[in-house]
Amino acid sequence: MGGAQDGSTTVGGREQPTPFSFSFQNALIIRLLLLTFLLILSSSSHTVSGKPSSSSSDERQVITLSDYSALQAIKQDLVDLRGVLRRTWKGGRSGVCSSGGGGWVGVKCDDQGQVIAIQLPWKGLGGKISSKMGNLLSLRRISLHDNLLAGPIPHSLWLLPNLRGLYLFNNRLSGSIPPSLSSSSLQSLDLSNNQLSGTIPNISNSTTNKIYRFNLSYNAFSGSIPPTLLTLLPSLTFLALEHNNLSASIPDTWGGSAPALLTSLTLDHNFLTGSIPASLSNMSKLEKINLAHNHIDGVIPTEFANSLPRLQILDLSNNAIRGGLPSFTSSSSNLSALILDSNQLNGRIPDTVGNLSSLTQLGLSHNNFSGEIPKSIGNLKSLDSLNVSYNSLSGSLASSLWKRFNSSSFVGNLELCGYSISTPCPTTPPPSSISPSPTSQDLLPPPAAASANKQGGRKLSTKDIILIAAGALLLVLLLLCCLLLCFLIRKKAAARSTSKKGKTEISLPVAVTAGGGDVVETAGGETGGKLVHFSGTCVFTADDLLCATAEIMGKSTYGTSYKATLEDGNMVAVKRLREKVTKPQKEFESEVSELGKIRHANILALRAYYLGPKGEKLLVFDYMPHGSLASFLHARGPESVINWPTRLNIIVGITKGLVFLHNYQDNNIIVHGNVTSSNVLLDEQKNPSIADVGLSRLMTSAANTNVIATAGTLGYRAPELSKLKNANTKTDVYSLGVIMLELLTGKSPSEATDGLDLPQWVASIVKEEWTNEVFDLELMRDPANVGGDELLSSLKLAMHCVDPSPEERPEAAQVLEKLQEIKPEVLSSGDAELSSKSE
Repeated sequence: MGGAQDGSTTVGGREQPTPFSFSFQNALIIRLLLLTFLLILSSSSHTVSGKPSSSSSDERQVITLSDYSALQAIKQDLVDLRGVLRRTWKGGRSGVCSSGGGGWVGVKCDDQGQVIAIQLPWKGLGGKISSKMGNLLSLRRISLHDNLLAGPIPHSLWLLPNLRGLYLFNNRLSGSIPPSLSSSSLQSLDLSNNQLSGTIPNISNSTTNKIYRFNLSYNAFSGSIPPTLLTLLPSLTFLALEHNNLSASIPDTWGGSAPALLTSLTLDHNFLTGSIPASLSNMSKLEKINLAHNHIDGVIPTEFANSLPRLQILDLSNNAIRGGLPSFTSSSSNLSALILDSNQLNGRIPDTVGNLSSLTQLGLSHNNFSGEIPKSIGNLKSLDSLNVSYNSLSGSLASSLWKRFNSSSFVGNLELCGYSISTPCPTTPPPSSISPSPTSQDLLPPPAAASANKQGGRKLSTKDIILIAAGALLLVLLLLCCLLLCFLIRKKAAARSTSKKGKTEISLPVAVTAGGGDVVETAGGETGGKLVHFSGTCVFTADDLLCATAEIMGKSTYGTSYKATLEDGNMVAVKRLREKVTKPQKEFESEVSELGKIRHANILALRAYYLGPKGEKLLVFDYMPHGSLASFLHARGPESVINWPTRLNIIVGITKGLVFLHNYQDNNIIVHGNVTSSNVLLDEQKNPSIADVGLSRLMTSAANTNVIATAGTLGYRAPELSKLKNANTKTDVYSLGVIMLELLTGKSPSEATDGLDLPQWVASIVKEEWTNEVFDLELMRDPANVGGDELLSSLKLAMHCVDPSPEERPEAAQVLEKLQEIKPEVLSSGDAELSSKSE
């Protein structure tokens, strides 16, 4: 029989494939697989080679036409004072969302080319917010804070379905908030420091709306706090409604079945009435409660002392709260500030206040407290601010209190004694001198005494006693004058003897290399002390220094400053440190050697130090002829005018000095801790130098605490320093901001205006749209400054530096960058001239 046509064979009646047929089919399948693999590989290489397909990521980044049109409309409604948008918001659709760094500034897009964020803070933008911003339906975040925006907030913004964060604080926005806020999807809303008014709309949480930050402070909202606002509590962590015109009582429905996350509640400076809601104690995570400056009455709920374990700040001052203080238990040990001044509280101050081991500030002044001040308050080691003045307190003040706090903390208590020389406590006679009450028989004189009286003897009259005392006092004064005269004669003779011998011989200098220049140490002679010079050769001896003509320039917690004129006519500034406030000599020398290395054009250079044989410690600096900025600004005649370029140059110089200190070394930054206008000195060209740099390193911790407290009384201390023990870079920036306000307004921070400190006063004036009233009249008389942007930009920068929240303040380097934007030429002018000072 013949073979099959398809190449198979028949075995046992069944058709079987031949070996040739099996190989051919497998080869065909393998060829198909290889062809598919090559096609995939070709597609991949085609994309990598720089020829992407139509679905590549770059094409997806091209902004949609509707969003591009909305951005163009937004740009038209803004006034670009600094040209930021003019320089960066240009070009076609393809350049808006570029991920390579060339896109429009402040604009972020998703992969579909839809705008998801507009972030343009601190850009000097004026004009208004365009209603077309509501066309950006994918928008999640709007950040336009710290600009000059005016007008209402467009209604379309509240309808954006994906908006999560809206940050418009520190502008000039007006109008009201519509009820549609309750249907928005916002999670963080900050409209503080604007000119918004009307009532706060009802708002509640929903499945799409979980607000955790709600800030409407420093506006003009009126009406009551809507009870529905408290339904936000399951997610709300920060609620700020202070400095508004809110009235009525505070809702008493805080807490509930859902866990509360609220950590900060500030309702101060309103017109709230009624009592403090006890349900606030349900907010177990609260760290700050501020209800000050309202019309609240009633009593302090006892739950505040036991049910708020995390509470750190409780401020109920300037209300009409009555009753007594609750008993504080150890569960309140985190409380660091208890401020209850200017209320109607009465009764005794409970001993349990001593349980508040973390307390740093206690204010109970202007109340009706009676009885003695508990000794347990004196055992609070962290307490650095105490005020119980103007109460009805009585008794003797414990030494642990009058040694730590001055008399201003206790004045106004008529029956309280022992807190000053003028209020001594009456002395109690010893028990042995106390005799029983005399009987009528005891009042009769003994026979001998009666006989003596009859014989003409008489008792001394009051006039006789006064004459005898005056004579004795005159005799003592005469004796003291004789001793003083003898002392002066001997001292003059010794001085003449020294001048005849000539100058004290000094051993040959021994040069020692230090980071800031040469260090020359000299010792010997009659001084018996040790003089160490920094940066340069020895230009005066210890005897030259100690025999120089000295003139007191000022006193501080650290010591006394002198203007010393040497024999050759050169002048130096000498600070004599108080002996009891400095570290031991070994630590002192180690620290002062490091300070001698610091050299910068805007830092007052330490040129030498002297250690006397009896523990005297003198620091020698360059003498600055124009004195301090404080005296230059506030102690001048009306004919002396300080123009804006001079003031701005001073601001820039101080900022440069702080930038240098805050970036001194990677692990050894220098925090000044006491930046005031009195510690800024001016040279012949009115260039500033920061004085007292690093002096805190030479002092004990107690002395540094006093310095911080003094800075607070002068108006330069950051608010958080009432709780913190040590200063940091952000507290230095706060002090810088106060000095900037001082130069802009011409007002001294130590002089409160309308009961407000300088930053608060400026904020209140700006809030009332009287911004030009803030500036010094000298500045406004110059036509170049009126209507200009420099003063306003500098004011906004200063207010940013004095933000009550340290996290919101810029670093010193960022302040310098902003000053560069305000006036670039000021930063460059004079730098070469100043650089010689650092040598």
